[in-house]
Amino acid sequence: MNRRAFLSSAAALAVPSIEAAVPHPVIDTHAHFYDPSRPQGVPWPPKDDKVLYRTVLPDEYIRITKPLGITGVIEVEASPWLEDNQWVLNLADKYPIIVATVGHLNPGQPDFRKNLARFHKDRRFRGIRLGESQTGDAALTPDLKELAAAGLELDVLGGPPMLAQVVRLTDRVPDLRIVIDHLPFDPPAQAAERAAYEAALRELGKRPRVYAKVSNVVRKQRNHVPEDVNFYRPSLDQLWDIFGPDRLVYGSNWPVSNLIAPYSIVFKIVREYFAGKGREASEKYFWQNSKIAYRW
Repeated sequence: MNRRAFLSSAAALAVPSIEAAVPHPVIDTHAHFYDPSRPQGVPWPPKDDKVLYRTVLPDEYIRITKPLGITGVIEVEASPWLEDNQWVLNLADKYPIIVATVGHLNPGQPDFRKNLARFHKDRRFRGIRLGESQTGDAALTPDLKELAAAGLELDVLGGPPMLAQVVRLTDRVPDLRIVIDHLPFDPPAQAAERAAYEAALRELGKRPRVYAKVSNVVRKQRNHVPEDVNFYRPSLDQLWDIFGPDRLVYGSNWPVSNLIAPYSIVFKIVREYFAGKGREASEKYFWQNSKIAYRW
């Protein structure tokens, strides 16, 4: 062995790879893909968003995440256009790293069940996402029961006030699996609102079909992003205490996460936190729980 080869081998032994730090699969349950250069363009993000308005496709995602050991991704809708559900499924044909998609359909509309049946034929179509304005709409209950009967899930997007609506939604449709996007939330400043938020969060923690997507961890402080896991430990501990090891799932929210920090930092913080919980808890968070929540 020549000197250069020996030094390379020694360095490889001395410095553990990032992949070695996560010795199991990693499924990212929240990333967006879109292409403004298409003839029809995109409905989101807006053209004046200098960070997000650009072509964002799996080639870039793979380049960024492969060195970190990411093995699969669930795409989450970034468009209300019906045919963009098929656009993502076509993308998944080309990129097997996309193990599933959470699409966009409109419960309460006359064509909902027809469209649900159409996309449900593809096993990679695992659910839909609703915003805060829709989660409290009781008129959507029949269609959401149909979603549950099909074995599909519901991602919900909003903030602290939404959680009480999700509690009532689980009362109306108890068989529906629900994934709360982008936890941890920043708790309300007002004492009464904060108490209501924490009560709703703890109530949802008692409901076995509700999952917490930990995809909003990193914060910016005075133009600086802390990388020490201890800075984030109180909010992560709260989710751990409420949902336990079986109902927390990993999500990056890439490329939106780039507004705060690079993917590597987003991943580093949760990797270190869950490594401290042990191998079994880390595996559940990074991939096993996602299989139960999404049935991908």
